[in-house]
Amino acid sequence: MRDFLPADKARRERVLAVIRERYRAHGFDEIETPVMEDHARLHAGIGGDNEKLAFNILKRGLDADAVRAGADDQAALSDLGLRYDLTVPLARFYATNRGQLPTVFRSIQIAPVWRAERPQKGRYRQFMQCDIDIIGDASGRAEAELIVASLDTLDALGLEGGSIRINDRRLLDGMLDVFGFSPDERPGVLITIDKLDKIGPDGVTAELRERGATDAAVDAFDAFLTRPQLLIARPFGAEQIRAALPDGIADEAVDALIAIGDAVAGARGGDVPLVFDPFLVRGMGYYTGTIFELAHPSVDSSLGGGGRYDGMIGRFLGQDVPAVGFSIGFERIVDLVAAGDEQGSAAIVLVHDRDVPVAELVALKSALVAEGARVRLEQRTKNLKGLLERAAQDGYTAFATVRAGAARADLEVKPLD
Repeated sequence: MRDFLPADKARRERVLAVIRERYRAHGFDEIETPVMEDHARLHAGIGGDNEKLAFNILKRGLDADAVRAGADDQAALSDLGLRYDLTVPLARFYATNRGQLPTVFRSIQIAPVWRAERPQKGRYRQFMQCDIDIIGDASGRAEAELIVASLDTLDALGLEGGSIRINDRRLLDGMLDVFGFSPDERPGVLITIDKLDKIGPDGVTAELRERGATDAAVDAFDAFLTRPQLLIARPFGAEQIRAALPDGIADEAVDALIAIGDAVAGARGGDVPLVFDPFLVRGMGYYTGTIFELAHPSVDSSLGGGGRYDGMIGRFLGQDVPAVGFSIGFERIVDLVAAGDEQGSAAIVLVHDRDVPVAELVALKSALVAEGARVRLEQRTKNLKGLLERAAQDGYTAFATVRAGAARADLEVKPLD
């Protein structure tokens, strides 16, 4: 969990403002949910490994004996927890407020979440998530809207050239069925396949054998991984998708991906920045269909991702509702965005002598603020250069010297070089 100095905070807010503006331009509406949710909801088996990283909140009024008695039972000790993502709270929000929402609801959530991570570069215990979700639309239009809005946001941040790796959980299931993996071993097999980018084909097949996966299935999967057709680059479409899949996969999910590609191409003037990745897994167990990740040539890791989770809301509502979401990795993106004018208007430091009356200083400051400037008062020090350098670091762009009796017309505003 981190502190942010003024310049860092201003930079983050500028990026957040662009994200909000682009999302709203695409028809999404912002909501807010509490930072805490019921312990049972956060640990309902829908949050994947994130549930293990949840910060649980101790029940009020427990004495030492009660704590010791419940040492092996989290539910006995905690009735609340800090949210570890924004999707579980959104599902609860929709179930609670459905009667006041449109049939197809497009939401924005931009807020901090908490996970008991082992801190390292790019991983924090408190971090910002920027989510857009569409609830109530089972068609590929929802995926297309999310993808177009996310790519447009990346472009608006000056990060043109982004692309989307895309897959479908139904295709993954179909592949594992063709290879011969039994249903009960598939969750573990997917965990291993998800490591393909890190440990390579040999590492994946070796780990599958260590897991005790069906030998014939591992052999079939290994042969498929090394077939030359996978190395042939094709534009996104039916040919690319089919070339990357084994024979025997049903057409439904393939057709759905092709339709999404066509919709994205129409929105982006023929540009289809989609890449079919048959081994894209994404670890969240609640995904039921399309899954995707946001890639950019400037970094090796993904800058966001999401997918369809049609079964989650039904857990809270008692009735299934289609849903799909996309989350931008704000903490990674904010470090890639080029520095700019954080203020968008004049930012002036008034450097004054000690004997300037307070009334005169406040009057000068108010006059400049009324003109649209951002103004800071600083008493002159011996090290004027250091004072101005610090002001520049805080985003100020100009300064003026103030002496007793000065009026607004007397100020000579100079740029901070």
